[in-house]
Amino acid sequence: MSIKDILLQVDNRKSFEARMNYAANLARDHGAHLTGLYLMSNWTVPAYVEGQIPVDVLEQQAKRAGLAATEAEQRFESHIKRQGLLAEWRVAEGNPLDQLVLHARYVDLVIVGQPEKDVPDILELTYADSVALESGRPVLVVPSIGVGQLNIDRVLIAWNGSRESVRAVNDSMPLLQRAKEVFVLAVNLPKDLQDSDVPGADISLHLSRHGVNAQAESINGADISVGDVLLSRCADKSADLIVMGAYGHSRVRELVLGGTTRHLLNHMTVPVLFSH
Repeated sequence: MSIKDILLQVDNRKSFEARMNYAANLARDHGAHLTGLYLMSNWTVPAYVEGQIPVDVLEQQAKRAGLAATEAEQRFESHIKRQGLLAEWRVAEGNPLDQLVLHARYVDLVIVGQPEKDVPDILELTYADSVALESGRPVLVVPSIGVGQLNIDRVLIAWNGSRESVRAVNDSMPLLQRAKEVFVLAVNLPKDLQDSDVPGADISLHLSRHGVNAQAESINGADISVGDVLLSRCADKSADLIVMGAYGHSRVRELVLGGTTRHLLNHMTVPVLFSH
């Protein structure tokens, strides 16, 4: 198992630089091909509305969209040339969420940006949510505040014995095998989901057989949310990455996420790899 195909969501936000550097570092370390994907919105305007919009306004909007795509391509190509990576550029037109999910199904890993707090909900496309729940591929979310450490030396796994957490461990194996330390953390795990007297011990043993230096830890009776416990332990362990299952479901455009998934998306301070 290896990472040989990485899809990077490209945009013109300030946070893109950190995302690009992180993706480039992963591609270089794993000898992976990096595809930059720019999502150009092409929302359908009802005929009765379109007829009331002046032609020159529509033309100006199309021109601005084209210029934004060109700017994004130049930023992407500048990084590629400077770092000497094997890469390609793509522009997808149509519904951005559908297009990203579609392209995600043909790679090993998708890298997207964290939803930004200062962007109105109506404009913020929660790419991370849709990719994790709909594509069948792991999605790595890079925080908007940037990444202090590009190398992944210490990884924190949020473990609860569910199908989603099993999938997350398996999908992240190429990263776990390169890490120096891996911490398997079970928080408030019910008895019927515990795999042994020490929750997380069995999956840690499984990881050790794959050459992963894994340690199990269990916290019971925590009086704060699981998400806050994960972020706190992440800081205590100086972890560079959190790995966890994404809980929820997507039905048409209705998206319902588990509380811990949503909490980490909103408050993450290090990259998080989600799998569903």
